[in-house]
Amino acid sequence: MRLLFALILALASTLASAGPGREALDKFLGELTTLEARFEQAVLDTENARQGLFHGIFHLKRPGRFRWDYLEPEKRLIIADGDNLWLIESDLEQITRFGQDFALRNTPAPLFLSSDPIDESFQVIELGERRGMQWLELLPREADSDLVRILLAFNGDSLRQLELVDTFGQVTRFSFFEIRKNPPVEDELFTFDAPSNWDIITENN
Repeated sequence: MRLLFALILALASTLASAGPGREALDKFLGELTTLEARFEQAVLDTENARQGLFHGIFHLKRPGRFRWDYLEPEKRLIIADGDNLWLIESDLEQITRFGQDFALRNTPAPLFLSSDPIDESFQVIELGERRGMQWLELLPREADSDLVRILLAFNGDSLRQLELVDTFGQVTRFSFFEIRKNPPVEDELFTFDAPSNWDIITENN
């Protein structure tokens, strides 16, 4: 009876702590099959000085696939096809292949690529409203994670900002625009046929 009472209290505490940010996250992930958006990526150092600014287009298709097309200031392409992650550098005529599970471990990618319960990997904390958006903080449960925390911002149930803070204090901030949720996305987007004379490098799997 004592154990049952403790479980009821824990459940009540969880339900009470669920706010609009968590509701937006659950709705966003629960209905997500594909995603298309333009993005701006800013990299900030420990002094909050900007070290880089990039623009491009992002596509996602569950389960397990995404594509980042970096268009400015230089073109780069990153594709996850469900088995491998490919870094494609056309100017160098070079492709680097990583095992996808290895490359994406300790990153927020599984949050969007998988339907596994988010609470298995992260502690989710409501931060309230700021700049007209609902904010959440995600703390990795794995002690050896390269990330200290993840911040998510939602406008309604639309993800607008993703911020990563690593163990060195560097911040990577993604802002999303022109978001289309669950549009038709062709499987061909997650493949790349390299010219035969390009170099292909295989990293750890």
